[in-house]
Amino acid sequence: MTRFPQTRLRRLRRTPASRALVRETRLSAQRFIAPLFVKHGRNRREEIASLPGVARLSPDLAVAEARAFAAFGIPGVILFGLPEKKDETGSEAWDDAGAVQETVRRLKKELPDLWVVTDVCLDEYTPHSHCGVVVDGEVDNDATLPLLAKVAVSLARAGSDMVAPSDMMDGRVAAIRSGLDAAGFSAVSILSYAAKSASAFYGPFREAVDSAPKFGDRRGYQMDPANRREAMREIALDLEEGADVVMVKPALAYLDVIREARARFDAPIAAFNVSGEYAMVKAAAANGWIDEKQIVLEILTGIVRAGADFVLTYHAKDAARWLKEGSIPA
Repeated sequence: MTRFPQTRLRRLRRTPASRALVRETRLSAQRFIAPLFVKHGRNRREEIASLPGVARLSPDLAVAEARAFAAFGIPGVILFGLPEKKDETGSEAWDDAGAVQETVRRLKKELPDLWVVTDVCLDEYTPHSHCGVVVDGEVDNDATLPLLAKVAVSLARAGSDMVAPSDMMDGRVAAIRSGLDAAGFSAVSILSYAAKSASAFYGPFREAVDSAPKFGDRRGYQMDPANRREAMREIALDLEEGADVVMVKPALAYLDVIREARARFDAPIAAFNVSGEYAMVKAAAANGWIDEKQIVLEILTGIVRAGADFVLTYHAKDAARWLKEGSIPA
């Protein structure tokens, strides 16, 4: 390798055209999945204080919001539900009349080309807000698996293109794949929250769906944030069990995990730019401390540069609009 002055890396940074030609990571709206929170009712919109610009929506308004996403080139949404009632098994999660199931049916009817992903978990639907069945004060892994499979089948029956188990029970991908196949939904894919850490970045989401644990915490089943090697084991196991896509969650403090997963696995990798990451940007922008547009696009570029094929992000609509306007610095 030649050295300065023969080598001058600044030569290709001189103009917008040269920078565009050699840009290694290209961000696009087609890499985004936008979250939607849905609840029963009609014409209902409830703003979420800790997630400015995000709201709980009735199915009709969720379809309208999804239509706006699609207009900006965002290819898909992921749905999270709020039940009318909660019980110890989270039975509304697999109720065919649930808010998520109704929204899925509407979306597939009115926006058939939209990719519809649905969360599979019990935390929003149980009074204790843990992700599985609680027995003697602990989440019972194996008792939870058939319930998660029931949820996935119900969501597939409604028309989901992809189900996304976020519970972190051991063996849940295999249980869901088996349940889907047995019910005739072999074409429905699985996005596994494979490396999901017990993170402090989830606070605003838990407010949005009232899912903060009523006792204890989730460290007994979500990953220790300190463990990167274990994350690779989780990903490998979920792929062996039949996951079509694996996800790292959260994203910003886990870019090393995304990067290592990209190096190790020849499979699609997603990352979740989670609620706390979004809320921090919004709070700083509201105080005039940062340029929100440039920060958001830089964050999303960094997540993709680390190796994510697509990003689930609350910034999706804003980022897609800015990209459409040509807001990436030339």
